[in-house]
Amino acid sequence: MIHHDSSKMYGTTILSIRRDKNVVVIGDGQVSLGHTVIKSGARKVRRLSGDSVIAGFAGATADAFTLFERLESKLDKHPGQLMRACVELAKDWRMDKYLRKLEAMMIVADKSISLVITGTGDVLEPEDGIAAIGSGGNFALSAAKALIDVEGISIEEIAKKAMKIAADICVYTNHNLIIEKIEE
Repeated sequence: MIHHDSSKMYGTTILSIRRDKNVVVIGDGQVSLGHTVIKSGARKVRRLSGDSVIAGFAGATADAFTLFERLESKLDKHPGQLMRACVELAKDWRMDKYLRKLEAMMIVADKSISLVITGTGDVLEPEDGIAAIGSGGNFALSAAKALIDVEGISIEEIAKKAMKIAADICVYTNHNLIIEKIEE
């Protein structure tokens, strides 16, 4: 049996799907402390950099807000260069003794690229345009990959269906979804 520390926050699911120049980032709203749901409508997906970037986080809330602020600062220094801003953030995150302790992961996307950023210094671009993080991430990722080739279904519909599956399976993910998209 898996035992969770009841003083730590757990779980969420963030999913990003890209097709051509269109991208969707979707996240659930559940915040859990140990085995207890503390909040069901948290906003873990938001817009940055004058609405040109979408970011979603999984992990400790205060840590995520710190990372959002840092990423926004990097985007201000490197406008229109999401990859460079993310690499600079990952360097800081890995090297700075304060930031190194942050427990979170992020998915970020703009009109050109989608990336996963981790505290270990990784900045990863998914090969197929689909990425997911958090406790229900693998469920959402699997569902999205299964649906991506179905004709006549939009990436927004795929994202919603995949998140429903994740929320049905993962106890740390709920059905209160926030979705942001960039369409061309």
